[in-house]
Amino acid sequence: MSEFRIEHDSMGEVHLPAHAYYGAQTRRAVENFPISGKPLPGELIHALGLVKYAAAQANRDLGKLAGSGKNRLEEKQIEALLAACREVAEGRFDGEFPVDVYQTGSGTSSNMNANEVIANRAIELAGGDRVAREKPIHPNDHVNMGQSTNDVFPTAIHVAVAAAINERLVPALSECAETLAEKSRAWKDILKIGRTHLADATPMTLGQEIGGFARQIELSVERAAGAIEAVLELPVGGTAVGTGINTHPEFGGRVCEILATETGIPFEEAANHFEANAQRDGLVECHAILKSIAVTLFNVANNIRWLASGPRCGFYEIQLPDRQPGSSIMPGKVNPVLCESLMQVAARVMGNDQTISVCGAAGGQFQLNIMMPVMADCALESIRLMSHALNVFTVMCLADMEANGEACEAAIERSLALVTALNPIIGYEQAAALAKEAFKTGKTIRELCIEKKILPEAELLKVLDPRKMIQPK
Repeated sequence: MSEFRIEHDSMGEVHLPAHAYYGAQTRRAVENFPISGKPLPGELIHALGLVKYAAAQANRDLGKLAGSGKNRLEEKQIEALLAACREVAEGRFDGEFPVDVYQTGSGTSSNMNANEVIANRAIELAGGDRVAREKPIHPNDHVNMGQSTNDVFPTAIHVAVAAAINERLVPALSECAETLAEKSRAWKDILKIGRTHLADATPMTLGQEIGGFARQIELSVERAAGAIEAVLELPVGGTAVGTGINTHPEFGGRVCEILATETGIPFEEAANHFEANAQRDGLVECHAILKSIAVTLFNVANNIRWLASGPRCGFYEIQLPDRQPGSSIMPGKVNPVLCESLMQVAARVMGNDQTISVCGAAGGQFQLNIMMPVMADCALESIRLMSHALNVFTVMCLADMEANGEACEAAIERSLALVTALNPIIGYEQAAALAKEAFKTGKTIRELCIEKKILPEAELLKVLDPRKMIQPK
C-alpha cells in the first residue's frame, strides 16, 4: 500500500500521507507555515468541531442539506456528517490538525483543516471511500455550508474561551477561595501585627488577613463570569464580511441556540454582524478581565510568600508545607516554590494580554481581524495555565499551610503601633513622641507608659489590649 495519495484543490495536485484525514489545503498550509511547530490549542479544535456540528444541524433543520441540486445529501450521509463533527468536538482527531498557530490571520487554514477532516471522516462513516477524488460529502459544499472562515473561526474562539473559563477557571478559583475562607475561619483568634508600606501597623487577626485574600479570589470568580459575558455574542451568520451572503437568514440564530444548548452557556447571535466579523473587541475585553484575575493571583501568592518568609529571619507567621529541597548549596533550605510558580503563570498571562491588545488594536482592518489564531492561542493558554496552577497551588500549598501563632503574637508586644490606641487619650503628638522614644530606647510601648505613668496600670492594660484594636469601637 502506497505511503502517499494524491488529492486536488483549486491550485492543483497535492501529495498527502495515505492515512491522513486532512486534505490538500491543510497540506499546503503545513508546508507554508513551518513556524513554531505548535498546532492550534485542543480546546479550539474541539470548538471548531462543535460549531461545525451546530452548523450541520441548523442546515439540516432548514432543509439545506437535503435540498435539491449539488448540495443534496442522503439522510445516511447527513447523520455521518453530524457524527464526524461530534468526533472532532470530542477530541478524537486532534492529531489530524497539524497547521501551525502562526498561519493565515483569519484562521482559514484551520477552518479548511476541520472541513477536510470532517468530510473525509463522514464519507468513511457513510460507507464511502474517503481517498476517492470525488467527494460525496464535500469540505466546502457541505461541511462549510452557510459559513465563511471569517465568521466561523471567531465563533469557535468565543465558544472555546467561554467553555474553558466556565469548566476550568471558575471551579479552580472557587476551590481556592473556599480553602482560604476555611483558613480564615480557623485562624480568627490568632492575633498578629498588621503592616502597611511593609512597616508595622495596628494589630489584626491572621484570620482577617487571610479572609482578605479569600475575598480577592471570590471577586475573581465574579470577574470570570464577566469574562464569559464579554464573548457571548457570536459572529456566525455573517459569512464573509457581515452581510450573510450564501446563508439562510435564520442560520446564525439557530447555530447559536444549538451551541447554547450543547455548552450550557447562553450564546447569542451578534447584534451587528459587521462589528462581530471585523473586530475582536469582546475577546480583548475578556482577556483584560483574565489579566485582572492574574494580577490578583500574583498578589495573593506573593503576600503568602512574604508571610511565610524565614524561618528564623523573616516573618514566618504562616508555615508552608515542605515540598522539595530549596537549594543546591544550602542544606535544609526550603523555598515557597508553589507561590513562585503561580506568580510566574500570572506574569505570563499579563504578557499574553499585551499580545491580545496589540492584535485587537492593529489587526482589525475594515471587515476582518487578521491576527485571530495567536489571539486564541494566548487566551486559551492564559485560562489553561491559571486553572492548572491554581489547582496545584490550592492542593499542594494552601490546604496544608499552618499558622505560626507564636510568631504572630510575639510581634504584637514589640510593635510601636500599639501606641495608636492612646491617640484618643493623650493625643497624636504625645503618642508619636512615645513611639520614637520606645524605638530609641528599645523599650515596648507598655513599658514606657508604665515608666512614665501615662495611665494607671489597670487602665493601661485595657487600652493596650490588642484584642480591642481589631474592630471598630
